[in-house]
Amino acid sequence: MKRRHALVATGAAGALILGGLAFATLPASAAATGCSIAYKVQSEWPGGFTANLAITNLGSPVRGWTATFDFPNSDQKVTNGWSATWTQSGARVSATSLDWNGALDTGTSVSIGFTGAWKGVNPKPASVALNGVTCTGSVTSPSPSPTATPTSGPSDPAPELKVSGNKIVTASGKQYRLLGVDRSSGEYACVQGKGLWDSGPVDQASVDAMKTWNIHAVRVPLNEECWLGINGSPNGATYQQGVKDYVNLLVANGITPILDLHWTRGAYTNGPDWHCKDATATCQKPMPDAQYAPQFWTGVANAFKGNDAVVFDLFNEPYPEIASNWDKTLGWTCWRDGGTCTGLPYETAGMQDLVDAVRATGATNVLMLGGLEWANDMREWLTYKPTDPLNNLAASWHSYSFNACATESCWDSQVAPLAQQVPVVIGEFGQDNCGFDYMQRLVDWADAHSMGYLAWTWNPWGCSTGAVLIKDWAGTPEPGVGEGLKAHLISQDPYTTP
Repeated sequence: MKRRHALVATGAAGALILGGLAFATLPASAAATGCSIAYKVQSEWPGGFTANLAITNLGSPVRGWTATFDFPNSDQKVTNGWSATWTQSGARVSATSLDWNGALDTGTSVSIGFTGAWKGVNPKPASVALNGVTCTGSVTSPSPSPTATPTSGPSDPAPELKVSGNKIVTASGKQYRLLGVDRSSGEYACVQGKGLWDSGPVDQASVDAMKTWNIHAVRVPLNEECWLGINGSPNGATYQQGVKDYVNLLVANGITPILDLHWTRGAYTNGPDWHCKDATATCQKPMPDAQYAPQFWTGVANAFKGNDAVVFDLFNEPYPEIASNWDKTLGWTCWRDGGTCTGLPYETAGMQDLVDAVRATGATNVLMLGGLEWANDMREWLTYKPTDPLNNLAASWHSYSFNACATESCWDSQVAPLAQQVPVVIGEFGQDNCGFDYMQRLVDWADAHSMGYLAWTWNPWGCSTGAVLIKDWAGTPEPGVGEGLKAHLISQDPYTTP
């Protein structure tokens, strides 16, 4: 996240996503022969709540469904929802299936969810109907939110990870979501005379502060020139050792480190006025450079191969299509294959080049790959997915309130289908003010889709325009954004499927 320009929304129409409710509707004939519903209020706070509803088809296969229920209180409203098209008229709420989840075969389930508002009292619906037929099921009260008990010093180490189907799992095969924050400075401090971590601590006390938030993953942006010690950057060996020390500290404390190639070389002289045109690795570039990026990943992979508790995020936020007048076909081709890309005056390294560089070392770490439009456009990710002999790739999606794809309907139509095929991790997210409303909608939606997420940023920069979580290195949360994220992370268990 380093840009502050608005993009025109391009997402296709989709469902209104409401945090945490799952509905599946069967035709009356199928519902009459068997279906069940489990409705659960996941969390509740003064004036708001989230709910999940899971529906299992016990009858004949159906293609398309609608779920309906009535709120007992006229002041109860659905405010946001996911995995269905949501409407409300008076007390009656309806949720209709989308193209990608309308098929419900015998014995299969579907889940959707919503965020709601309430005044006075917040009673649960008495029942839910599927295509007009009431199903059996249960309504449960919210479970108490677990509290994070900070410990001083290491606990169980971070688990070794791999990709299995569309999930990231531990060595024993248990699903594991990457839930945490980004910790900026490793990408810029070294080229701005600020050392490695911009005077911020990377000691046990700083990690203990993260643990009070129940943080289980930290994305660490890096700079290729600093790692390699080239072009006037500080000594590469010193930078490398600093990264290794921090990674080892995080792993020992049960926190997954995600190493991200953030700033690279490459002159982009014909870019828009707001873009940094420096040829050196002092800003965010459209694509990694062929000259040094593969060399960077060879070095990083050699340093951490054999430690599959470490995840590699191959390149922060690609946007090569902007140089080709927003031609997405040229953009995705450049993204995968690299080489001489339209509008870019330097030779680029494609995602396939970087995957190959890592695997050539023998490293088996999980690799994350962002899409186009600053990793916000994921529509053709599967089509252009690089070849990995280990099939150990995850999609890295970035979502900010000012991005093009910033609505539940877009997430449902563009991201949810991808998440059915490969793991999706929200590598960065935030909003353009210091509130938590957009982020709350996003994490609720991500929870319902079993995605991990990492908020920008764990740095005490002062929150005036958003994306700053803490007031100090002790982890004092910023009002709104920090308080909201902390409360949400504390309620989550990375080992538990939402």
